Amino acid sequence: MNKTTKASKPRTKRPAQHQQRQPGIQSRMRPKPVSTSSSYRPASKLMGRVALITGGDSGIGRSVAQLYALEGADVAISYLDEHDDAKDVAHQVARSGRRCLLLPGDIGDEDVCEAHVERVIAEFGSLDILVNNAAEQHPRKDISQISAEQLERTFRTNVFSFFFLTKAALPHLRASKGSIINTTSVTAYRGSPELLDYSATKGAIVAYTRSLAQNLAQDGVRVNAVAPGPIWTPLIPSTFDAKKVARFGSTTPMGRAGEPAEVGPCFVFLASSDASYITGQVLHPNGGEIVNA
Repeated sequence: MNKTTKASKPRTKRPAQHQQRQPGIQSRMRPKPVSTSSSYRPASKLMGRVALITGGDSGIGRSVAQLYALEGADVAISYLDEHDDAKDVAHQVARSGRRCLLLPGDIGDEDVCEAHVERVIAEFGSLDILVNNAAEQHPRKDISQISAEQLERTFRTNVFSFFFLTKAALPHLRASKGSIINTTSVTAYRGSPELLDYSATKGAIVAYTRSLAQNLAQDGVRVNAVAPGPIWTPLIPSTFDAKKVARFGSTTPMGRAGEPAEVGPCFVFLASSDASYITGQVLHPNGGEIVNA
């Protein structure tokens, strides 16, 4: 008889680890997140276009930047202060033959957002795609532990920056008939008992996406969102304790956390002409969890 081998089970645990700072550092993660899949086949879907991606130094934003470059786009990545991670993204983009502009700064500040857009236009001459992706989260067991400072900080990064960057980018997006893609979360649909303020921002992003899509439809600017489930990014070890990180994602129907490379293609699709008749919608790469879309 021929011997048969059992299919390997999906990895449900990663090494216990924790980072003491937010944002987290991708280069310190074990294992490092997978940004692009060897099975991905570029098709010049974004050739000659220009994208601005917040949180583009790591995690989902990094995957989006690398995939956009593979599809022919020049990219600008906004990040706080993770310079080494950002330089590595720029190196990967250059390997694809595209240009990458690094934009450090706190996008909770409207002046920073305006300056980012100005630099993109100065460098590339146009802007076709805005990816509002950067976020922060701070678990608290009780609402009484959420200070006014934390509440404002979370909303500034996760929501205010979306408004600031959209306002600054909109004249250029109107000119190019471009698109806006916002990163929300599965927590916007099912909630999260220890991420009250974070979940609230993600719910706001869903409503913002739907409303902005209606507002800009006549201008030819499409607005959509992606709502990832548990994805292995620096936000995870920089947010949770080591024990929780080791179990991260194991309760999904697929039994594992996703990789950024499994989310990035959603952003490629929504930015491309393949999604020309789609606006105001949310895609759900979440490992099989059924949510009210």
